[in-house]
Amino acid sequence: MTDRIFVDSNIWVYLFIEDDETRSKKAKEYITKSAQADCLVISYQVVNEVCRVLKKNEYTEPEIRSVADDMMELCEICGYSAEIIIFASELRERYLFSYWDSLIVASALTSRCDVLASEDMHEGLKIDNMVFVNALK
Repeated sequence: MTDRIFVDSNIWVYLFIEDDETRSKKAKEYITKSAQADCLVISYQVVNEVCRVLKKNEYTEPEIRSVADDMMELCEICGYSAEIIIFASELRERYLFSYWDSLIVASALTSRCDVLASEDMHEGLKIDNMVFVNALK
């Protein structure tokens, strides 16, 4: 069985904003490999954060819509719910995550992901059956 992989916003940003050639290449390889295994999961928060960064980097609205559409077509989407918001609060209390990181972690855990791929979140931490990995290493 293939791991279910939740990909955090920062990995997607490197895919679309190529300021750092090495990180962009690694992000593309990671997402492409995971997409081929049909195991990618994201939340609407991830899509929103990526779109915000693209706007700051002068993407046009049609380009932003295209990226958002592609992401949502490629991945399983985890929506917001009261359960996720309360779970995120519990995670913040237990692990001292930031508000936004706790929503990502709660979404990934609620979606039964095995891996949370990020660049900047507690690499190696394991919560339940999910491990945090730095996808750009």
